[in-house]
Amino acid sequence: MTSSSADPRPSVLFVCVHNAGRSQMGAAVLTHLAGDRVEVRSAGSAPADTVNPAVVGAMAEVGIDVSAETPKVLTVEAVQSSDVVITMGCGDTCPVFPGKRYLDWQLDDPAGRGVDAVRPIREEIERGVRGLLAELGIAA
Repeated sequence: MTSSSADPRPSVLFVCVHNAGRSQMGAAVLTHLAGDRVEVRSAGSAPADTVNPAVVGAMAEVGIDVSAETPKVLTVEAVQSSDVVITMGCGDTCPVFPGKRYLDWQLDDPAGRGVDAVRPIREEIERGVRGLLAELGIAA
């Protein structure tokens, strides 16, 4: 599983609707646990203007700073250049390409919710990321 012949690292794309919560947390947790051993991207089908403040707070609690992140629009290129695409509630808006591995993680949407409601979503995402790393053979 390689994203290109020039870069042997696996590439993972996290996708949700606004790229302001779940996909930002997924990308941040994966980057935190895997470092530069995995190429990590996140995007949204209808990106928000900023990352959800409750998400920023919940991630800060575990020592991960996402305050400087900016929601990005999902592009065909991002999907094509990823080995694994993890969707988190984006429905049918995520393009599907042969040869890509797609995982759909059913997670509550943190939009409009406080830090207390975001914590269990963060924990669920971390469990999923740790499982993915194990499947990829990368120690967390």
